[in-house]
Amino acid sequence: MSQPFYVAPEQMMKDRADYARKGISRGRALVAVRHNDGIVIVAENASETLRKVSEIYDRIAFAGVGKYNEFDQLRVAGVRAADLKGFQYSRDDVDARSLANSYAQMLGNIFTHEMKPMEVEILVAEVGLDASGDQMFHLLYDGTVVDERNYAAIGGDAEAIRGRLGATFVDGLDRGAAIRVGLAALSGPDREIEVGDLEVAELARGNERRCFARIDATALADLLA
Repeated sequence: MSQPFYVAPEQMMKDRADYARKGISRGRALVAVRHNDGIVIVAENASETLRKVSEIYDRIAFAGVGKYNEFDQLRVAGVRAADLKGFQYSRDDVDARSLANSYAQMLGNIFTHEMKPMEVEILVAEVGLDASGDQMFHLLYDGTVVDERNYAAIGGDAEAIRGRLGATFVDGLDRGAAIRVGLAALSGPDREIEVGDLEVAELARGNERRCFARIDATALADLLA
């Protein structure tokens, strides 16, 4: 009987992390930027049918980069979990923090116990009744949760994009300015992204109960003018 091949746990975790990061780096990035009246999410996405940014619940949005079928599975799981909690308890009990914790456990279990990790990074954002209640959670492929405050960037070249956001973000932005800051961070100094290659959505504080809304190309062109 042959001896089973041994791989050190540290090497196995490193190989899985490298594999996940390579898959994520091939995807186009997205950013979220907080402004006076909510949060805007700006994604580079040329597809008119496959969405990177979606509504999870009344005041909560989901965004993902990486392998589409994998982060869409997470989106569906989040919608079901939020609906169930809102039905069993109260709609006010559904919040981004508990949803992010659930995603962290799910991603961590898959990364640790499955042969192949999920090639995804996700963002869960919630707009509060006032600015102090805004929340953004960036989740990595291994279940690590990063609590973001004013802006977040996920996907390929996220570090450079985050640096550009840090250099240009200021408090007191309106919606149009926040979109322009996000777009400039995504584009960088060497290229220009067309309006048709963008997917933009917002969580608006003044939209009554359901705060999520998409910004179509016509409205986006006006805001960027």
